[in-house]
Amino acid sequence: MMGEERTDLEAQIVKDIHFKEIDLVNRDPKNINEDIVKVDFEDVIAEPVGTYSFDGVWKVSYTTFTVSKYWCYRLLSTLLGVPLALLWGFLFACISFCHIWAVVPCIKSYLIEIQCISHIYSLCIRTFCNPLFAALGQMCSSIKVMLRKEV
Repeated sequence: MMGEERTDLEAQIVKDIHFKEIDLVNRDPKNINEDIVKVDFEDVIAEPVGTYSFDGVWKVSYTTFTVSKYWCYRLLSTLLGVPLALLWGFLFACISFCHIWAVVPCIKSYLIEIQCISHIYSLCIRTFCNPLFAALGQMCSSIKVMLRKEV
């Protein structure tokens, strides 16, 4: 009975990962596009003091910019959203696959090999360089430096 409950729980967890609720109100919960894509009329078109157009032209320009941006985005996301989501899903799946099955094993293999080489390298340093530098240190230990200041 415990095995069946565990299997049901694991199946529910896998189902929850693939079919989680999405927030239709806050569609950027991690603020990925906070400063990058947020472009309003005032961010693009601005008239400095002394060079104002007619108020009617300004209002129609604002409305035209806002409505065309809104509907163009909706049209493009309707036409290209699903195919691009498929493309990006495929790309990130390939990147994940390469990272899991190629990059991490290569790095682990490299670390194992470099650890072996580092042991050999430290053995060579301790064998050959330590006695040499110890002898040089003994030879130079009797050198005295005096500082004289002439007036």
